[in-house]
Amino acid sequence: MALIFDTNALSAFADGDEKLLRVIENEPELALPTIVLDEYLYGIQQSRLRASYEAWIKTSLSFFDLLPVDRHTAEQYSQIRHELKAAGTPIPTNDLWIAAVTAHHGMRLVTQDRHFGAVRGLRILKW
Repeated sequence: MALIFDTNALSAFADGDEKLLRVIENEPELALPTIVLDEYLYGIQQSRLRASYEAWIKTSLSFFDLLPVDRHTAEQYSQIRHELKAAGTPIPTNDLWIAAVTAHHGMRLVTQDRHFGAVRGLRILKW
């Protein structure tokens, strides 16, 4: 089963986080929502290691299937947002989209963010 990376997982992967690498070492498929790539690219623009991270993402993006937002993702987003609002447990908008992509593809989300636990049925892998 494929794993979808949240932005904090992608950052940890880029930094060679050994614990994360052990958790994912036998996974046959890794995926990134385009939202995660957007967040990562934005974040590294402000980094003192920008050139290094830009070089890393150019060479490492091929490790991941890039998952766009489509109509089915939008339907998942709407449902998840409605459920979270009704429960009084909103999460950041970009994370709603990441949850929607994850739910749409039926994958597990690699993240350290606790608020994803509020999304009913979302399978989460922490490291």
